[in-house]
Amino acid sequence: MKRSAIAITILAAPLLLGGCDQVQSKLGIEDQAAKAAKLEAEGKAVGGACRQSGRAIEDCYSVYYWLPKDAVYGGWREMDVYMRENQIQTIAPTLPPAPPPEDPKKKKTKKKADAEAAPAEGGAEAPKEEAKDAAKEGEAAKH
Repeated sequence: MKRSAIAITILAAPLLLGGCDQVQSKLGIEDQAAKAAKLEAEGKAVGGACRQSGRAIEDCYSVYYWLPKDAVYGGWREMDVYMRENQIQTIAPTLPPAPPPEDPKKKKTKKKADAEAAPAEGGAEAPKEEAKDAAKEGEAAKH
Protein backbone atom coordinates (compact mmCIF):
# COMPACT_ATOMS: atom_id res chain seq x y z
CA MET A 1 0.00 0.00 0.00
CA LYS A 2 2.86 2.35 0.80
CA ARG A 3 4.54 1.64 -2.53
CA SER A 4 1.39 2.32 -4.52
CA ALA A 5 0.89 5.67 -2.74
CA ILE A 6 4.47 6.67 -3.52
CA ALA A 7 4.10 5.56 -7.13
CA ILE A 8 0.88 7.55 -7.54
CA THR A 9 2.54 10.62 -6.02
CA ILE A 10 5.51 10.30 -8.36
CA LEU A 11 3.29 9.86 -11.39
CA ALA A 12 0.94 12.70 -10.40
CA ALA A 13 3.71 15.23 -9.64
CA PRO A 14 4.40 16.18 -13.28
CA LEU A 15 0.68 16.60 -13.90
CA LEU A 16 0.26 18.83 -10.87
CA LEU A 17 3.34 20.87 -11.77
CA GLY A 18 2.36 21.18 -15.43
CA GLY A 19 1.33 24.80 -14.94
CA CYS A 20 4.57 25.78 -13.30
CA ASP A 21 6.59 28.10 -15.55
CA GLN A 22 9.90 26.61 -14.50
CA VAL A 23 8.82 23.08 -15.34
CA GLN A 24 7.46 24.23 -18.68
CA SER A 25 10.67 26.04 -19.55
CA LYS A 26 12.76 23.00 -18.59
CA LEU A 27 10.62 20.78 -20.78
CA GLY A 28 10.71 23.25 -23.66
CA ILE A 29 6.97 23.92 -23.51
CA GLU A 30 6.12 27.52 -24.29
CA ASP A 31 2.84 29.24 -23.57
CA GLN A 32 1.33 30.54 -26.82
CA ALA A 33 0.07 33.75 -25.22
CA ALA A 34 3.50 34.50 -23.76
CA LYS A 35 5.14 33.73 -27.11
CA ALA A 36 2.74 36.06 -28.93
CA ALA A 37 3.35 38.83 -26.39
CA LYS A 38 7.11 38.41 -26.75
CA LEU A 39 6.93 38.60 -30.55
CA GLU A 40 4.66 41.66 -30.29
CA ALA A 41 7.15 43.44 -28.04
CA GLU A 42 10.10 42.48 -30.26
CA GLY A 43 8.23 43.67 -33.34
CA LYS A 44 7.50 47.06 -31.78
CA ALA A 45 11.13 47.45 -30.70
CA VAL A 46 12.42 46.49 -34.13
CA GLY A 47 9.95 48.81 -35.86
CA GLY A 48 11.03 51.73 -33.69
CA ALA A 49 14.68 50.97 -34.30
CA CYS A 50 14.11 50.71 -38.04
CA ARG A 51 12.43 54.12 -38.09
CA GLN A 52 15.14 55.72 -36.00
CA SER A 53 17.81 54.31 -38.31
CA GLY A 54 15.99 55.64 -41.38
CA ARG A 55 15.03 52.25 -42.82
CA ALA A 56 11.86 52.02 -44.85
CA ILE A 57 9.07 49.96 -43.34
CA GLU A 58 9.23 47.57 -46.31
CA ASP A 59 12.90 46.91 -45.58
CA CYS A 60 12.05 46.09 -41.99
CA TYR A 61 9.39 43.67 -43.15
CA SER A 62 11.81 41.87 -45.45
CA VAL A 63 14.74 41.79 -43.04
CA TYR A 64 12.72 40.80 -39.98
CA TYR A 65 10.22 38.57 -41.75
CA TRP A 66 9.66 36.32 -38.72
CA LEU A 67 8.17 39.16 -36.66
CA PRO A 68 4.50 40.14 -37.02
CA LYS A 69 4.08 42.98 -39.49
CA ASP A 70 1.46 44.76 -37.44
CA ALA A 71 3.81 44.97 -34.46
CA VAL A 72 6.72 46.19 -36.60
CA TYR A 73 4.49 48.82 -38.18
CA GLY A 74 3.15 49.89 -34.78
CA GLY A 75 6.65 50.44 -33.43
CA TRP A 76 7.74 52.20 -36.62
CA ARG A 77 4.72 54.53 -36.52
CA GLU A 78 5.14 55.34 -32.80
CA MET A 79 8.80 56.19 -33.33
CA ASP A 80 7.92 58.30 -36.39
CA VAL A 81 5.46 60.37 -34.36
CA TYR A 82 7.96 60.73 -31.51
CA MET A 83 10.76 61.77 -33.84
CA ARG A 84 8.60 64.35 -35.62
CA GLU A 85 7.35 65.86 -32.35
CA ASN A 86 10.86 66.14 -30.90
CA GLN A 87 12.60 66.98 -34.19
CA ILE A 88 14.99 64.02 -33.91
CA GLN A 89 17.14 63.15 -36.90
CA THR A 90 17.67 59.59 -38.11
CA ILE A 91 20.78 57.70 -37.06
CA ALA A 92 22.58 55.67 -39.70
CA PRO A 93 23.00 52.01 -38.69
CA THR A 94 26.61 50.88 -38.31
CA LEU A 95 25.97 47.14 -37.98
CA PRO A 96 24.17 44.82 -40.37
CA PRO A 97 20.77 43.49 -39.27
CA ALA A 98 20.67 40.51 -36.95
CA PRO A 99 20.36 37.08 -38.58
CA PRO A 100 16.97 35.39 -38.25
CA PRO A 101 16.52 32.66 -35.70
CA GLU A 102 17.12 29.19 -37.08
CA ASP A 103 14.10 27.01 -37.70
CA PRO A 104 14.59 23.43 -36.42
CA LYS A 105 12.94 22.10 -39.59
CA LYS A 106 15.37 23.99 -41.79
CA LYS A 107 18.33 22.69 -39.78
CA LYS A 108 17.44 19.14 -40.82
CA THR A 109 17.23 20.05 -44.50
CA LYS A 110 20.47 22.05 -44.23
CA LYS A 111 22.26 19.05 -42.74
CA LYS A 112 20.99 16.90 -45.61
CA ALA A 113 22.17 19.47 -48.15
CA ASP A 114 25.58 19.66 -46.45
CA ALA A 115 25.87 15.87 -46.49
CA GLU A 116 25.04 15.80 -50.21
CA ALA A 117 27.51 18.60 -50.93
CA ALA A 118 30.35 16.89 -49.04
CA PRO A 119 31.15 14.36 -51.83
CA ALA A 120 31.16 17.18 -54.37
CA GLU A 121 33.71 19.05 -52.28
CA GLY A 122 35.95 16.00 -52.27
CA GLY A 123 35.98 16.09 -56.07
CA ALA A 124 37.00 19.73 -55.98
CA GLU A 125 40.30 18.80 -54.36
CA ALA A 126 41.54 16.99 -57.46
CA PRO A 127 41.78 20.13 -59.64
CA LYS A 128 43.69 21.87 -56.85
CA GLU A 129 46.23 19.04 -56.80
CA GLU A 130 46.51 19.15 -60.60
CA ALA A 131 47.15 22.90 -60.42
CA LYS A 132 49.90 22.34 -57.84
CA ASP A 133 51.53 19.69 -60.06
CA ALA A 134 51.38 22.02 -63.05
CA ALA A 135 52.96 24.82 -61.01
CA LYS A 136 55.78 22.53 -59.91
CA GLU A 137 56.41 21.46 -63.53
CA GLY A 138 56.45 25.13 -64.58
CA GLU A 139 59.06 25.93 -61.91
CA ALA A 140 61.18 22.95 -62.95
CA ALA A 141 61.09 24.09 -66.59
CA LYS A 142 62.33 27.57 -65.60
CA HIS A 143 65.43 26.19 -63.84
